[in-house]
Amino acid sequence: SCTTVKEQKGAKYVKFELQIANMWKRISAFILDMILLCIAATGAMYALSAITGYDAYSEQLNAYYAQYEKEYGIETFDITEDEYLGLSDEARAQYDEAYGALTQDEKVLHTYSMVVNLTTLITSLSFFIAFALLEFAVPLLLGNGQTVGKKIFGLGVIRCDGVKVNAFMLFVRTLLGKFTIETMIPIMLFVMLIFGIVGVMGPIVIILILLLQIILLLVTKNRTVIHDAFAQTVVIDLASQLVFDTPEALQAYKKKLAGEEVARAEY
Repeated sequence: SCTTVKEQKGAKYVKFELQIANMWKRISAFILDMILLCIAATGAMYALSAITGYDAYSEQLNAYYAQYEKEYGIETFDITEDEYLGLSDEARAQYDEAYGALTQDEKVLHTYSMVVNLTTLITSLSFFIAFALLEFAVPLLLGNGQTVGKKIFGLGVIRCDGVKVNAFMLFVRTLLGKFTIETMIPIMLFVMLIFGIVGVMGPIVIILILLLQIILLLVTKNRTVIHDAFAQTVVIDLASQLVFDTPEALQAYKKKLAGEEVARAEY
């Protein structure tokens, strides 16, 4: 885990303190980055929807629903369990007959399957594109792991030992931590909840991920969150933090500090 880097010299320690970012700056940078991320993902969704013909499948599915609702004389298929139980026996039997006929129609099942699969595909690809651009490519371009939000608020991302992050660490931090665990698992569970594919376990998993994020943020010394724990990185105040290009540069600096410590002790 990320801790203050220390090097023992005899009975003394030379310290290299991490300048942890101010929480309000982190929150402000996060909000700005999320706004930009949602804009990019939304744009990608519109483009992918047009390419895959998603709207046509969605409209066709709605047309099938309307056809069976009219044919069987029910108001709508979109009712909650409480609303279903509140129906009269006659209305419930009518609903069951209509729903049974709907789910036996192969054309309806095919169209429904296409809508579910395309929703999953478009959502996943759109957020992947947004994260790859704004949370991976931009930090590589700006350096020091800076997104647009971090650049504006003077924050950066470094390794726990004070060395610059490399492309692999950014990949792990962004695409494994941020994209997969913190974003896509909750989004996919929410989509499956909407389509009735997953039950109560969906919201439970989402809440557990959120609780883990909050606990890590509150109890860890460096205010670490899931993606930083995976990549072994830390968010710092770039203006006051020494950042080393290589581990060798860090070691040279630590040796210099150790030499100065010894000189002061002798004096």
